[in-house]
Amino acid sequence: MIILRSIADTRAALDSWRRQGQTIALVPTMGYLHEGHMSLVDEAKKRADRVVVSIYVNPTQFGPNEDLDKYPRDFARDEACCKAHGVDAIFYPDNAVMYCPDHSCWVTEESLSQTMCGAARPGHFRGVTTVVLKLFNITRCDVAVFGRKDAQQALIICRMVRDLNVPVEIVVAPLVREPDGLAMSSRNKYLSDDERRRALSISAGLNQATALFAGGQRQAAALCDLVKTGIANAGGKIDYVVVMDRDSLRPLATVDRPAVLAVAAFFGKTRLIDNVFLD
Repeated sequence: MIILRSIADTRAALDSWRRQGQTIALVPTMGYLHEGHMSLVDEAKKRADRVVVSIYVNPTQFGPNEDLDKYPRDFARDEACCKAHGVDAIFYPDNAVMYCPDHSCWVTEESLSQTMCGAARPGHFRGVTTVVLKLFNITRCDVAVFGRKDAQQALIICRMVRDLNVPVEIVVAPLVREPDGLAMSSRNKYLSDDERRRALSISAGLNQATALFAGGQRQAAALCDLVKTGIANAGGKIDYVVVMDRDSLRPLATVDRPAVLAVAAFFGKTRLIDNVFLD
């Protein structure tokens, strides 16, 4: 496994693989890798001859009062995880590599990004789409794998690739949970034992809502209220609980088409997201 720090070295290494007729899959991450990330790597290995993991805590997707400075970082741990899962290269740039001092061009998605995390975190998805397109241009990957936990992000990336004719196949891999049901996230590190226990109300509420939906409930308000009640009773601060059309990410009153039931909630100072698909 090789560690690549510059754009020139990354392109040279990946071009040499391409000249050998090999395909390349990219797994974009912000590091502090866990088994959820590794499931994306395992999926990428099925899709291409070579797998590149990018590790970059992208400052442009963090707001002024968010957790950029304290976002967990442990490159030695990440390197060991990647080696264990057969990653071929890690692209590990710093800010000077990714952004010129006078950087002034952005990629903005103007429909799917207006709700949910886009409404709660202004400017977040502009940073995401910009850095992801940069990673696509740097690696010229054939396939890129994203996780379904960030369902809105995955849908926005798919829209960007479609609308801008980016020659990358996007794969959205299943959400991975801890044994107790908590969605895997690098930010879980922030939770105290008590907060983590109470945060299980998110997945518990989603499971209950899924069962209610399977039993015939199609009113979005009833499904959302069930989830909200569980989180509130556990002492969580709700950012949003919504049922959205899975294509447009517009709110649904009645679930009469493929939908996503999505949650963002705080336990302590930690913001967690989760979702289930309703079909």
